[in-house]
Amino acid sequence: MRLVQNSLHQEVAATLREQIFAGVYAPGSFLDEVVLCERLEISRTPLREALKVLTAEGLLRHEPRRGCFINEVTEQDLDDIFPVIALLEGRCAYEAARHATDADLAALVTLHEHLSSHARAGRIQEYYEANFAIHEAIITLANNRWLAQAIADLRKILKLSRLKSLGAPGRLQQSLSEHMTVFAAIRSRDSDGAEAAMRTHLTRQREALRELARSQRSRLAS
Repeated sequence: MRLVQNSLHQEVAATLREQIFAGVYAPGSFLDEVVLCERLEISRTPLREALKVLTAEGLLRHEPRRGCFINEVTEQDLDDIFPVIALLEGRCAYEAARHATDADLAALVTLHEHLSSHARAGRIQEYYEANFAIHEAIITLANNRWLAQAIADLRKILKLSRLKSLGAPGRLQQSLSEHMTVFAAIRSRDSDGAEAAMRTHLTRQREALRELARSQRSRLAS
């Protein structure tokens, strides 16, 4: 795969970022610059610039005299990140309740109908996609680019864990109920209620991930 010269290091960063999220590289694994240069058919300079970008995003860690490694997301990292993202997305829900037009609410109705349909049918992947679309819609309605950027940055780190909260028993229906509570508050223009409901939703997602990780450790130990 040969990359064009236009903004080459950004293209390299985008390629590596996609591969990291796809699980091509295991957490903690070393990125061999020689191998990557050969694979991507590029020189060391754009590769190193790309690695700096991914390190700044928190996807890689750089160790002096050793190089770059895929970052590993710990339980402590998740404990630290989720309260922050809950605050940020809670604020988005607050602003969405204040600013949503009738047309915006109609669009949210459709998204929540899709979410409910996927939950009833047990279509987990489709539910994730509808869930993401709803969160994105609420972030967009908040109309605050700094909130949006901060959330996007934190989401990149969370994706490294590759844990799926809906794998926890009962989480699918719980998640749907939480979403409907958030939406009900937005539709009734209850800013404080929407903010509190979104914070609860993210907090419970962390709890579900914790339970899922505990179950996985138990299975490995047995």
